[in-house]
Amino acid sequence: MSGFSLDLTEEQRDLRDWVHGFAADVVRPAAAEWDEREETPWPIIQEAAKIGLYGFESLAEMFGDPSGLSLQLANEELFWGDAGIGMALFGTSLAVAGIFAAGTPEQLAEWVPQCFGDATAPKVAAFCVSEPEAGSDVSAMRTRARYDEARDEWVLNGQKAWITNGGIAEVHVVVASVDPALGARGQAAFVVPPGTPGLAGNRKIKKLGLRASHTADVFLDDVRVPGHCLLGGRERLERRLARAREGGRAKGQAAMATFEVSRPTVGAQALGIARAAYEYALEYAGGRVAFGRPIVENQAIAFALADLRTEIDAVRLLIWRAAWMGRNERPFTAGEGSMAKLRAGELAVRATEKAVQILGGAGYSREHPVERMYRDAKIYTIFEGTSEIQRLVIARAISGRQIR
Repeated sequence: MSGFSLDLTEEQRDLRDWVHGFAADVVRPAAAEWDEREETPWPIIQEAAKIGLYGFESLAEMFGDPSGLSLQLANEELFWGDAGIGMALFGTSLAVAGIFAAGTPEQLAEWVPQCFGDATAPKVAAFCVSEPEAGSDVSAMRTRARYDEARDEWVLNGQKAWITNGGIAEVHVVVASVDPALGARGQAAFVVPPGTPGLAGNRKIKKLGLRASHTADVFLDDVRVPGHCLLGGRERLERRLARAREGGRAKGQAAMATFEVSRPTVGAQALGIARAAYEYALEYAGGRVAFGRPIVENQAIAFALADLRTEIDAVRLLIWRAAWMGRNERPFTAGEGSMAKLRAGELAVRATEKAVQILGGAGYSREHPVERMYRDAKIYTIFEGTSEIQRLVIARAISGRQIR
């Protein structure tokens, strides 16, 4: 009988080291430049595509890991390099997760490769859920999808807000309401192919952090897509709507199914930021001399760093557990995915703030990367479900009550 082990496999270690090398050699040296430029780092996306890090094949291998850990390892290392560039590279994976969660095998084969393009002409994709009046409350979604039976087309109308890669994406995956009376249970996901008339992205939003990642509003004005662009197909949708109308439990809500898959991965991104800030502060504290000795020899500094290291390791285990459960279809009976995202996001904010404090005035300047990490971290308590929403998910799971 084999014993329990937390050792990574040789393949997982190789993946981690490969992504870490790319993050250290390519991403970090360019991070400050692209943060200042506030532009999509296409040259770095192309470099990642050339080595096989950005593309369908590498993502499929990560998704295929039966432990669920490979995708988390890659995200932690890449976001350790820089969160803005990391999101420019991994933002496409959220759209891919949307296709994976709701699509048929044929739709996966058709659309996922188009999300990435190729090494000579890389592309990005966008997952469009949030709206001006429906952020965390996906049941309040106003974007509508109407079926035109005569032409076998779906007609989409509405506005999406805060969309990663919105407007510049080759493929947009749009969640819309088919039956508004059913709330979130009446929604479905659609692929909007490249060049479809009626879809437009507004100007890039100027943000506090993740500045190298493109974020914009997306407008849909009588956007017509072929019937086969409904992810999962019409028959599956009609069965799901019928169950919901009869009061049965509706499986596979378009937005929430994707978020359940993505929460541990988003947590791994936040963990990468936290680890980067901790490591930088630790190195700085060992070399910064005040009152005749390195500041790391002061208990206030040493204990703060000890606490951060402890929390980083603990949060990683939460992420790994949730990733393993999700990959092996174990139900999140206590909101384990939300636990991972909640603790990782709040740790990223705490770790980067503490790093700035340890560096003092130097940390407040752009001469050191912790200033940028501090700005990047905050979004992880906001997007893909705020910290308050994650607590609500956990509270409902453990109490069995509809807490509001």
